Amino acid sequence: MEEARAESAVDRTLSRLRRIDSRPADETPPVETTGATGPVEPRTLADLYRDHRTRLMRLAMLLVDIPATAEDVVQEAFAGLHRHWSGLRDETAAVAYLRAAVVNGSRSVLRRRRTAREYVPPHAANARSAESLAMLSAEHQQVVDALSGLPPRQREVLVLRYYGGLSESEIAEAAGMSRGTVKSTASRALDAVARIMDERSGGDAVRRPGSGEMEHR
Repeated sequence: MEEARAESAVDRTLSRLRRIDSRPADETPPVETTGATGPVEPRTLADLYRDHRTRLMRLAMLLVDIPATAEDVVQEAFAGLHRHWSGLRDETAAVAYLRAAVVNGSRSVLRRRRTAREYVPPHAANARSAESLAMLSAEHQQVVDALSGLPPRQREVLVLRYYGGLSESEIAEAAGMSRGTVKSTASRALDAVARIMDERSGGDAVRRPGSGEMEHR
């Protein structure tokens, strides 16, 4: 039951964050045709950067916490995509490459951080996008903080599932693990989220859907 409550909280929070990050800002929609009846132009690296950078930045920030570091991870992912551009069959493959590159780049950052014995407090709210977090309810922000307290692999699986909206097979591909491992890792992660939130709020953090504590999707 606690796992189900935690899943509802994580789903509502990351879905809300995904909707915020997906809102158009100052980006101009890509032009995909050469004319009213002309052929569709092939997608370019610039198109992918414009369309996917914001979501990839959020993905990286949810994994490594620090915006400047996340920016480096995403830039390196696009640099890698440029090097492998000729070997990718279509946009779907390119986006899958970018997701996997961001996950792997984030892992490298966390490994270096551990090696240097660095520590980023889970409650360092200014380590993420202040604009997006300011649009979340207090309960949603508690969930984001709880995610920061998870082991890296558990955090990856939940972020890819509920923020990235990926299926188990897509998570397995992006994170380099089997589907069975994805399922078991997700279950452990949700249990951990429930426990962390319970510890931080005296047992009242994760309530049943409909209790009024969580914002409705």
